[in-house]
Amino acid sequence: MTVITSTAYSRDLGDELRLLRETCTGLNGRSFAVRLGWDPSKVSTIEHGKARASELDLIQYLTACGKDLDYYDEFRRRYQHAFDLYFAQVPDNLRTLALTESMATKIISYDVMTAPGLLQTRDYAHTLFVETGIETPESIPRWVDLRIERQAIMRRPHRPECVFYVHELALRMRFGNDRIMEEQYRRMLFKTHVLRLVPVHVTSAVLHSACVLYEFKKVAPVVFNSTTSAKVFAQDTAAVERTRKLFQRLDAVALDEEQSRSKLAEYVSGLREEPHEPRSDLA
Repeated sequence: MTVITSTAYSRDLGDELRLLRETCTGLNGRSFAVRLGWDPSKVSTIEHGKARASELDLIQYLTACGKDLDYYDEFRRRYQHAFDLYFAQVPDNLRTLALTESMATKIISYDVMTAPGLLQTRDYAHTLFVETGIETPESIPRWVDLRIERQAIMRRPHRPECVFYVHELALRMRFGNDRIMEEQYRRMLFKTHVLRLVPVHVTSAVLHSACVLYEFKKVAPVVFNSTTSAKVFAQDTAAVERTRKLFQRLDAVALDEEQSRSKLAEYVSGLREEPHEPRSDLA
């Protein structure tokens, strides 16, 4: 067992092992360690992703959970990248992201064209999935449910400190009807987070892609970017510093919190004042 700095992926796979132990053996960590002849701290360290388990450790662990060689080979294939400082996942893998969000003490994000995922309403999220045209119609309700479920962290008593930088272009992009847009604007006005709008005239900010910086109490920060092709996690010091510089730049050009909420309220008022379609949906 080699002690290394943990990563978002090592913590994810470690937690996967923990779930496997609990569901397959019904044993707690200490009892499982006795079965393997290990020190209890070794089980805890591996399951928290704080150290790389050796191939022999993995074989012993998975065998004790009743898994065969094929299962071991598949897990080992993923585990060999667990401690990489840069790694990518297929877009439909949300486990690492959800675990990262749930562990974070601070989340700072920047979105250019859409509302932040953690602030999206159900109807807005549904419309986004429909508009992208990538997911099949029958799978969209599941993806919407998963996105909304991730937002549970925003309702926790000890929720992470959240700062959302959003370019004004995201407010001007219309997804769905006026009712959906007003509901989305109002959701962003909730005071469970800090919202900072980047004015539309700050065109240089559009050149930067959407990203998120996750900070934790005891582990290194993680940078996250998502595209239609992959989800990318970076824990390299240089990547974190570049992202911090971006947020320093956004802090300098964005409206402050009060100004941002006033600007957002203007968008709500603007919807009600537009005469081009019936307003019964906003009554």
